[in-house]
Amino acid sequence: MKSNDQLVPVVAYARISADLARDAHGVSDQHQVNDENATVLGLNIVHHYTDNDLSAAKADVVRPDFEAMLRALKMGRLPDGQVVRGVIVVADDRLVRRVGDYERFVDALTHEDGRVYADAKGFKDLYNEDVESMGLFGVVVSKAEVRKIKRRTRRSHRRRAEQGIPVGGTRPFGWEDDKRTLRPEEAVKLAQAARDVIAGKSLHSILLQWREEGVRTVHGNPWSSRALKLALWNPRLCGWRKLNGELVRNADRIPVVGQWQSIITPKEWMAIDALFTARVKPNVKADGTLTDYRTHTYLLTGILRCGKPKEDGQTCNAPMRVSARKDLSGGYVYQCPSRSMGGCGGSGRNGAKVDEYITEMVLAKLEERAAVKKQGDSRWGGEEELERLTKKQRKMLQKWQEDLISDELFFPENHKMEVRIKELRKDRTEHALMTQRASNVTADVRQRWFSGDLDMTQKRALIREALHAVIVLPVGGGGRRPFNPDLLVPKWTEG
Repeated sequence: MKSNDQLVPVVAYARISADLARDAHGVSDQHQVNDENATVLGLNIVHHYTDNDLSAAKADVVRPDFEAMLRALKMGRLPDGQVVRGVIVVADDRLVRRVGDYERFVDALTHEDGRVYADAKGFKDLYNEDVESMGLFGVVVSKAEVRKIKRRTRRSHRRRAEQGIPVGGTRPFGWEDDKRTLRPEEAVKLAQAARDVIAGKSLHSILLQWREEGVRTVHGNPWSSRALKLALWNPRLCGWRKLNGELVRNADRIPVVGQWQSIITPKEWMAIDALFTARVKPNVKADGTLTDYRTHTYLLTGILRCGKPKEDGQTCNAPMRVSARKDLSGGYVYQCPSRSMGGCGGSGRNGAKVDEYITEMVLAKLEERAAVKKQGDSRWGGEEELERLTKKQRKMLQKWQEDLISDELFFPENHKMEVRIKELRKDRTEHALMTQRASNVTADVRQRWFSGDLDMTQKRALIREALHAVIVLPVGGGGRRPFNPDLLVPKWTEG
């Protein structure tokens, strides 16, 4: 029996695309086979390269150990100086599934003469052009098979989605292992968080509360802002499902209801969808005001604007900030920042008195609007147009499929209708948000405001609904003056 010094030194490579069990048993099994085959073939494995849970078919996936192996083959040695004279794998498809990767592998292996390549079937001479061509052909066939599998998988996912069947994998937070039955203690948390978000509470505030209460993910980890946002944005909460970023709908374009218990209503989820969709875009509204996502300490920061004229006659309009002032009642003042910070530094107001006055103005305005809405029709006005366009689109699609209308007519007209339908659906979700928020927040708003039921983020959200901004006009005359509410000019939003 030969000693290791007399055997050909090679590296072993193992890879698996999906390690569902998260225990690396697939690559471990491959290396065990590699070890057994190396003994039979007279090879000495000097290093094991492993890429676990990584696809070889996707162009955007980097396999660190595959790249490290190519470098070692090109140099003919490992980083520690150990000589490498070849590679052993279980099968070609564990090594490569893309033509470009196969060519890079062959180039690295055959960089010097005398290298060996082996799999479970024995040695392969990659210096022989016919063998290399067969290897390339095998990669092409493998790639085609991968595409077939992907197509079959997509079709299977689509069928299951249209039937409302839950997807595989780990159970979602809020449901039991069957993915259908609610887990009460988690479902209650999600429902409350969803309604808090609709009411204007920040994700950060909810996250802090969950951490204090020890709420954990299904994997036992602390919640992150991203994980919480994705959980609340998942249409599964209301019984719906998304596939490739779109709600799964039936032939009548109605969202398919899944075979699991829902946690919130579709209207509530549509309100959340409208909120989070808006937050994906820049946080500047059409009227120029900013959208709040942080947890603030003071009520009107960023809402108060300096109204002092500048030397060129234009208004300063800088957002006012808070400065601590122990000599004032309330202990803080709203101050225009200095010129170096983008303001004029020339105006300030007692913070507590401004907050008190603006609060009363906003509550009165919200109560007035709530009374008007109760008398009016809360039904969304675009329903008839959306239904008409949806039916028209279905009829036109049917005619096109029956060759009753041409491609030249169908595709442009269908595109126009699709654009309009998307606009109407967006408008419907925004209407659902306003209606839901009105029912959740605006009702008994004064009582909720002063009872401590609303946190700072929710109060600011209500102020943002009522006001674009408040312009703080200069006092004039120099020195301190009595608080004058007439110098606070509200810019109301449309009710």
